[in-house]
Amino acid sequence: MAKKNKPLPELSWLLPRVKVTRVLSLFSFFALLAVLLLWNLLHFDFQDYKQVSIIVLFEFAALLVVAPGVVLGSPYAHVWTAFIANLYFLKGVLAFIDPSRTWLGIMEIFLSVSLFLSAMMYSRWRSQLNRVRYAQTDAERPPLSAQ
Repeated sequence: MAKKNKPLPELSWLLPRVKVTRVLSLFSFFALLAVLLLWNLLHFDFQDYKQVSIIVLFEFAALLVVAPGVVLGSPYAHVWTAFIANLYFLKGVLAFIDPSRTWLGIMEIFLSVSLFLSAMMYSRWRSQLNRVRYAQTDAERPPLSAQ
């Protein structure tokens, strides 16, 4: 017996959710980048600017890989961003344990959880929105004539 397709939500239900989760994921993404950058620039005493740039690039590497897709709104990039956010969650938990970096840990945990949830919900609802729009345009197409 064939598996039945679940009905898709209405377009009017999906549109506001896609917009809100997109804004939340972008905010969390760039806020996480800003927190990491500011923490490294303000709280460490580096003698050489090369050390700062190497550490910042190493911390940003995972986020910079998916940044173009997140900015463009790709659901697939948001799924990968959610996976990557788990790394920053772990890093935040480790920072939270250290008394000198407790506030960094709290901010990283909050922003990474926010990024994870908003990116996952955006990718789910955006994919459903794409399927609803495709189904609407598919229904408007004239049937192929048998020739």
